[in-house]
Amino acid sequence: MYKIALLACVAAGMALGQETTPDKRLRDAAAVVGEMMGMPDKGIPQSVLDKAQCIVVVPGLKKAAFVVGGQYGRGFASCRKAGGGWGAPAAMKIEGGSFGLQLGGQSTDVILVVMSQRGMDKLVADKFTIGADAAAAAGPVGRNAKADTDIMLHAEMLSYARSRGAYAGLSLEGATMRPDKEENTKLYGRAVSNEEILKQGVATPDAAKAFTSALNRSSNAAERADRP
Repeated sequence: MYKIALLACVAAGMALGQETTPDKRLRDAAAVVGEMMGMPDKGIPQSVLDKAQCIVVVPGLKKAAFVVGGQYGRGFASCRKAGGGWGAPAAMKIEGGSFGLQLGGQSTDVILVVMSQRGMDKLVADKFTIGADAAAAAGPVGRNAKADTDIMLHAEMLSYARSRGAYAGLSLEGATMRPDKEENTKLYGRAVSNEEILKQGVATPDAAKAFTSALNRSSNAAERADRP
């Protein structure tokens, strides 16, 4: 019964996720990054962003509430290029469930900051589970938070969620992530893997330029990234 309820939650989330196009989701993801930059005292520390190797932005992660709570979202990952700027985005899906009583549906913006090469490797895998396959922790928040704490040194990924206009560290323990092949095909006009996008490098499509520009503005690499 629990499995049936969980599948129902995920199916409902998938239906919601298909209501918008990759272009729309990329615009939403760019808006999330822009809003993040406007709240230095309540957002992701600059020291975290400057040390990040990749970032995953999931605008509007859906939570459905039945007997079993489920969550489903579609977003995009981008990794740093050799020059320090941010590369073309690869589409990602996030899915997960938590048992227990949950009332009402909920949607929130989620950002996953990847801090290591090992964490980056997970983004090109067929599937990985946060907490089991990739060490993750709720990230520190605020202008003065330091990027060299014990949490930062041991976590491959730091997770955040926006709630009530501010960002807070979020535990995504047990959630699974995988490449969104269908979304990549729509965005790039051909079948392309996350490894090709994130590691080998492909040209950033026009629909994604607002997103990568927002990421470049969020880091100290912005000036280098805008050079030809």
